[in-house]
Order: sequence, then C-alpha cells, then structure tokens
Amino acid sequence: MKRFHGGRQAALPPQPVLANLRKICAGLPESCEENAWVGVRWRVRQKTFAHVLMLDEGWPPAYAEASGLQGPACLLTFRTVEKAFQPERFNAPPFFRPKWFPDIMGLELDDPIDWADVSELVRRSYLHLAPRKLAAMAC
Repeated sequence: MKRFHGGRQAALPPQPVLANLRKICAGLPESCEENAWVGVRWRVRQKTFAHVLMLDEGWPPAYAEASGLQGPACLLTFRTVEKAFQPERFNAPPFFRPKWFPDIMGLELDDPIDWADVSELVRRSYLHLAPRKLAAMAC
C-alpha cells in the first residue's frame, strides 16, 4: 500500500513488519498506533516510542542521511536511555543514530529480523517515555 506525502508516493512498511510491531505494542498500556507523516508510529500519550517507515531513493532525506542508506530499506526508530545504548553493538549497522534527538536510535529491519530483540528495544523505548504509572503497568 502507498500513501502520498508532499507529492511523493510513499510505500508503507511490509505487512509482516507492521503485524509484528502491532503485536509488540498491543500489550503496552495506552499504546496508540497512528499514521505518521511517513510510515506508521506508536505513541504513549503524545510521545512517539516507535516509528517504522520505508526509505526509498534517499527519501525521506533526514532518514537517508542518518542511516547512510538510500533504500529501499525498512527503518525503525525508537527512543533510548542514552547510557544503556553505548555498547559497540549500537554504533554499527544495522543500527544508526539520528541527530534530531539525543536519545533516538534507528535500526534497519533487514531479513532475518530478530523479533525478540526488536520487542525488547521497543519495550525499553516505551518505558523510557511512558509516565511512571503506565511504565509500572507494563513491567
């Protein structure tokens, strides 16, 4: 499926990716899925804790620059507690560090996808941004 944004036709992430992310996010209190300016995002209250999109031919450019990719690629961004993500593993592909927030990380979702790892990253992102009461309910 495709949506138009700024005159461009943007592909939605693959259905299996969306289905797995929906399953991960469904168990998080007050998690809300919505269409983002490009791709799909999950929010808790007004804070985005996961955003998945397709990068194609260098568009969207902020994601192409951050990831060092031109696409086609499926990218996931999530939030982190900075100190918890200093290990070398997170400083090399398939991970990348966008510059628009100090606590944001990105991951190229390429086959095979380790859904247990993605689930843990998304859950940590949620816990980082959720109000304490909701975070306690998610543990």
